[in-house]
Amino acid sequence: MVHDELDLEAGVARLKQGGGHGGHNGLRDIMSAMGGRDFWRLRIGISRPASAAAPQVANYVLGRPSRDEATAIESSISDAESVLQELLEGDFQKAMQRLHGAR
Repeated sequence: MVHDELDLEAGVARLKQGGGHGGHNGLRDIMSAMGGRDFWRLRIGISRPASAAAPQVANYVLGRPSRDEATAIESSISDAESVLQELLEGDFQKAMQRLHGAR
């Protein structure tokens, strides 16, 4: 599963197994549909807005990133693509080591 992650800087991609939804509505829905939270996630950092108030966060997440943020996000997606083979083979530990060492 791939999702955006406010708690990672734009340009950072990380693999993680399990965890909570942290207020992420999409993750909440997926966890409900899957009946649990023990699955691998590819988290794509989008950074957190300057104001952490709920309306500003929602507008930020649903809005367009700045040019610099978009470039960084695209770079993190390219990093994630470089470990796609390991992910498809189910070698999550190797993919995680490669991805987390990419930057």
